[in-house]
Amino acid sequence: MKRAAPTGPNEAPAAASAIVAATAASLPSGDQALQRSRAFAEPLLSGETLDTGENTLAHADAVARILADIGGSEAMQAAVYLVYACQHLNRPQEVIAKAFGEHFAALAVETTKLVQLQRQARQRATEQQADAAGGKASATGLTAGQTENVRKMLLAFSRDLRVVMLRLASRLQTLRHHAASKLDPGQALASESLHVFAPLANRLGIWQIKWEMEDLAFRFLEPQTYKDVARLLDEKRAEREAHVDQARQQLQLALLEQGISASVQGRPKHIYSIVKKMRGKGLGFDQVFDIRALRVIVPQLADCYAVLSWVHAHFTPVPDEFDDYIAKPKPNGYQSLHTVVRDAQGRAFEIQIRTQAMHDHAEHGVAAHWAYKEAGAKGYAGVSASSEYDAKIAVLRQLLAWERDLSGAAPGLFDDRIYVLTPDAAIVELPQGATPVDFAYTVHTNLGHRCRGARVDGAMVTLNTPLQNGQTVEITAAKEGGPSRDWLNPELGYLVSHRAKAKVRAWFNALALQETTARGRDAVEKLLQREGRTALKFDDLATALGLASAQELFEQVGKDELSLRAIETHLRPVEPQAAPEAASSWVRKPRRQAGGDAGRVLVVGVESLMTQLAKCCKPAPPDDIGGFITRGKGVSVHRSDCSDYQHLCRKAPDRVIAVEWSGQGSSGRDGKPTVYPVDVGIEALDRQGLLRDISDVFAREKMNVIGVQTQTVRDIAWMTFTIEVTDARQVARAMAVVSDVPGVRMVRRK
Repeated sequence: MKRAAPTGPNEAPAAASAIVAATAASLPSGDQALQRSRAFAEPLLSGETLDTGENTLAHADAVARILADIGGSEAMQAAVYLVYACQHLNRPQEVIAKAFGEHFAALAVETTKLVQLQRQARQRATEQQADAAGGKASATGLTAGQTENVRKMLLAFSRDLRVVMLRLASRLQTLRHHAASKLDPGQALASESLHVFAPLANRLGIWQIKWEMEDLAFRFLEPQTYKDVARLLDEKRAEREAHVDQARQQLQLALLEQGISASVQGRPKHIYSIVKKMRGKGLGFDQVFDIRALRVIVPQLADCYAVLSWVHAHFTPVPDEFDDYIAKPKPNGYQSLHTVVRDAQGRAFEIQIRTQAMHDHAEHGVAAHWAYKEAGAKGYAGVSASSEYDAKIAVLRQLLAWERDLSGAAPGLFDDRIYVLTPDAAIVELPQGATPVDFAYTVHTNLGHRCRGARVDGAMVTLNTPLQNGQTVEITAAKEGGPSRDWLNPELGYLVSHRAKAKVRAWFNALALQETTARGRDAVEKLLQREGRTALKFDDLATALGLASAQELFEQVGKDELSLRAIETHLRPVEPQAAPEAASSWVRKPRRQAGGDAGRVLVVGVESLMTQLAKCCKPAPPDDIGGFITRGKGVSVHRSDCSDYQHLCRKAPDRVIAVEWSGQGSSGRDGKPTVYPVDVGIEALDRQGLLRDISDVFAREKMNVIGVQTQTVRDIAWMTFTIEVTDARQVARAMAVVSDVPGVRMVRRK
């Protein structure tokens, strides 16, 4: 705003304090809220000028009149003056709350934030379009994405319908001022009015604002088209008005003779609606029927259909041009009968028939027709359809009926999103409760990783400070580095956005993968040195093992998904397979095993064959198992999903043999159940007491832990617990419980 008077910026609060004291002591409350608020604002606004050039107090007066015209309460009109006064107070929330109450203060501050944010959004959109056009201002208005952003922003600030109503009335007055002063409001403002504010007025059923806003905005966006249609309307205005007046008188008299007390009027013609119909249906100007139109308003619902019957009996109906919006109202609540007929001379004209209540609702929407309840809105008038948006609009339409005074505001309806600004005024959409860290990750993933501090509206804040609508956020970032693990702790409140959390987890997962791959590479290099095969290329080794790349080889070894034993087996040459009868050299007579473990495995089709449980995967019943004939050690029994076994199957399929468990539930020589060692791998965020908590889980599950291996790298702990079980299903139950231990990220059977 521009200050016309030489008053200093610090004098306004002093004047406001005097006004607060005077109004609190002497001005009445209740129904005279409008007079009180204007008296409060007048000293602050009378010498002020909006950036449009309009006097601020005159603008506020006009907005209040618009609200009064559509049925807005005195309290809502009073709020207009407080919104504009808010911008001239150092502590508006405190000052307005003291004089008028918390609800007035919250409404004024919230609406002021929205005004400022939308102004900055338009400025940025204009700058971006100018940059794209090589420094010249663009005449295209807002893009689809910018329009959607403004629409969502408007709803995000709308904790109650009064904010929306104030913005609609203010925008209409701004367009009126530019039309009267013949000044161009700019493409961004006109486009925003046509594609955001007018459709919103339509969804709320406030046609009086909708029609006028559409025509004014279209006048600035497409001035030549507007003039052409206006000229066509003017060319035969006298002839058209004479025809409409003749039909009006004929219909009025006929209805009186039928005993129907009806008001028959000529319907105003709206240029933008005519252009939309011409473009949408590919019609010429003379083919648009509702250029000549009558509106019939009757007392009762039954009278609507009585009038329709008379009209169709005395005029010729035009096929496919009848709509019963009484039986099937439009999604925004509009009800009326529409029909197009031709007179004796063949001239077509439209007739709309409705009751007075329907007419009031059609003109003023929710401000006049309180009882209407919306059901199932679809996309309409340029607003994209979405169930969330429709649900909010339905609630908005109820709110005005419930909140005609400034009490009982319903909080939380639009608290799911907030809008904040970057230092260069770019708008960033965030979930409610989002922090500076959420903001940083939304702007750019790398900025989020390097985020170390934040300023909000110029003041330093902690990184877990919840942001509010309209704040400007500046991030202090390190040159390099990564996120903190504390950010993933929900109790500390650093992150709210699911996308930001996913980005932090992805960073740590990538870091863990690097460590795993490095560990696997080191193990493979040492193995090749022991085997004297250092000349072997890693990619060739990976290909021979059936893997896509050396990277995948290192990753699988690092994760213990591929054992070094399998690589050793591949590196050592395969000895010639002995003749079948040679198998007798290692086929032995059955003997009782000390532990009874291998005795519970039968080789299908072969008796008395020595077996041993593979140490790489440690199978236990009832795991699905397979056998592999070793050299001198009988049949090695693996789990079917064991990576080593799968590699052996690919390398020497002729040595694979079917095996199965036998005698499940049997006991050893001492009568105790047979137990099997099983490895459980755990990845977790390292912390004090982690090992104890996991060990307690196995103890509660009555499992004996016979071995533990742990390694911690950069706060990530990798643990391998070797436990004894009688049944592999016990392992699955224990793993499910371990996964619930705080800090545990992954649990798997090794």
